[in-house]
Amino acid sequence: MAAITTTASRTHPRRRSELGLILVGILVVLFAEVLAYLGTYNTFPPNLGLIALALVAFGVAGNLVNRWLVPEADPIILPVVLLLNGLSFVMMQRLAPFEPSSPHLAGLQSLWSVVGFIGYVATLLVFRRSRDIERYRYLLAACAFILLILPLVPGLKDYAADQNGAYLWVKLGPISFQPVEFAKLLLVIFFASYFVEKRELLSMATSRVGNRLVPDLRGFGPIAVAWLASVCVIIMERDVGFSLILFVLFVAMLWVTTGRWTYVLLGLVAFVAGTFIAAHILSQVNVRLEVWLDPWKYLSGPGPTPGYQPAIAEVMMGQGGIFGRALGLGGAASIPVAQSDFVFAAVANELGLVGASAIVVAYMLITGSGVRIAARARTEFGKLAALGFTLVLVFQAFIIMAGVSRLLPLTGVTLPFVSYGGSSLVANYVLIALLLRISNEGAHPVQTELPQLIEPVGAAP
Repeated sequence: MAAITTTASRTHPRRRSELGLILVGILVVLFAEVLAYLGTYNTFPPNLGLIALALVAFGVAGNLVNRWLVPEADPIILPVVLLLNGLSFVMMQRLAPFEPSSPHLAGLQSLWSVVGFIGYVATLLVFRRSRDIERYRYLLAACAFILLILPLVPGLKDYAADQNGAYLWVKLGPISFQPVEFAKLLLVIFFASYFVEKRELLSMATSRVGNRLVPDLRGFGPIAVAWLASVCVIIMERDVGFSLILFVLFVAMLWVTTGRWTYVLLGLVAFVAGTFIAAHILSQVNVRLEVWLDPWKYLSGPGPTPGYQPAIAEVMMGQGGIFGRALGLGGAASIPVAQSDFVFAAVANELGLVGASAIVVAYMLITGSGVRIAARARTEFGKLAALGFTLVLVFQAFIIMAGVSRLLPLTGVTLPFVSYGGSSLVANYVLIALLLRISNEGAHPVQTELPQLIEPVGAAP
């Protein structure tokens, strides 16, 4: 009884803190919505009450679901996610009048947010323990491979949605989606499960090469096949962004598992070699590298040019200054593909350095929470899986923000929870659900109160 009382006393403050943060985020989103509508239409939003009601219902529903299914989970992640998702709605509504091909951006983004939340709840309902997914690693790896090759199937490929030479979209009836968004989640689970099982084999030096001992290469067989197959398929689909994400994920999780810097160095060598080969095989890789170095020389000439998007985005970000040109009054609508690839540039233009920094801080909060969840996880699989999910989400955000600001070559990935896109929203909500499931297990103190029934797993946090 004492253990149950302790659990309840710890649970309610976390969920109350979460609810308070959600309500603060809702106020921020409503304030941004009013500013954007005033700047765009010079009037108050006619449906502001309905928007406020929908936001409160969405936020309270998320808090109630967490109270029910993951009462001990981290209280920071969901409020930050909902804030980013709400700002995405504001930006889509701001850009919709200037997108003749997509006049219902905000409505569609809201619909996909609801679908993503349903996926969030379903994931928490189906997977009550993280080890439920650990045992199916080879099946999940096979499913990930099938998802990756779907865009190459002639009858399923969505030619209308594919852009810039990449083959990413699959069309099933009226629905188009990107299978790679869901494949990355399955690969995280596979990598984490396999690395935990083969940790000693991968870490210990048991084979001799000359006068030096090195790890037995046989342990790399299945994981190397899965990783190479995934990367090769993505290269066949001419998608550099997700290929880079999976590469970094693989190397980072391998390094965390073994603690060997040799793997990091080998990964850097492989990355440089892969970039060199891809630049000669895939024309868009070479073009993106040249545009990254100097986009301005590509601005001249008739019609749209490869350097037009990054050059205009750079100008618009510079015009934003410190505090921005104000929502609805800036030049976000003049940025090409502002609703997806360049949404960060649109935010920087209208909210300035302050707004762009707030977006970066939001992902830093998710990073800190994800690392803390990994550190407190009860199982080795939970530790690696939580770290993998965090790396996938945050590194995807980093490479698109770095690409837009020209710190890195531009890659065609979405800014999680902010860019327009149903596949990304749904997949990332599922990712957050899995992360909070591991968080709930790591924070649960009841098991340590019953040593006669459950084998001790360590000191309570």
